[in-house]
Amino acid sequence: MYFILIIGIMILSFAVSQRLKNKFRKYSQIGLQANLTGREIAEHMLRDNGIHDVSVVSVPGRLSDHYNPADKTVNLSDDVYHGRSAAAAAVAAHECGHAVQHATAYSFLEFRSAMVPVQNVSAKVLNVVVMIALFGGFFLFQSFPIQPVLLVIIACYAVITLFSLVTLPVEFDASKRALAWIKGRNVVTPGEYDMAKDALKWAAMTYVVAALGSVMALLYYVSIFLGSRD
Repeated sequence: MYFILIIGIMILSFAVSQRLKNKFRKYSQIGLQANLTGREIAEHMLRDNGIHDVSVVSVPGRLSDHYNPADKTVNLSDDVYHGRSAAAAAVAAHECGHAVQHATAYSFLEFRSAMVPVQNVSAKVLNVVVMIALFGGFFLFQSFPIQPVLLVIIACYAVITLFSLVTLPVEFDASKRALAWIKGRNVVTPGEYDMAKDALKWAAMTYVVAALGSVMALLYYVSIFLGSRD
């Protein structure tokens, strides 16, 4: 049943990812009436929120856009940085939404940022355990009791799952801030606003699917651990 659910999550993740790419491809071909680039939109939103110590830079890749709180940069992919479309407006404003969260000490963002080192360690430990289990599982479980190994896996998945769940309000809030600003600032027409909202909705769905997959994996290993005690 677990593997059936995992395959289902993988299919759902692929479907959502393809839907997201199609939406951004479609909305990237529709020019903004305001004729602003993603870079200009980002700079305007930062300025309107009193943020003057964050730079807007161009980075390679597609859908590689992100905000880096460490060096205070809004990193926009080339298509978004130079783009003059509803998709570019949505992404640029969304990443600036994270910058606003950082500037206002948004609690979920601060908690998520504090979790990053722990999440990275958990992911590495989990990868090592999985690799050992795949290629030397017999020797591993002959040398160590199964329950401590399961507890390590559960602890790692608990951290990863918590990180995935905390990411959800961070992403939804950034989109909410972005949409409110582009609408209030008249950066987009009503039709362009609907396209931007739709694009950000599908971007958020990728995080929802990832969180769902983490929760399912955690519950699976917890059930195995509880069964091993019987």
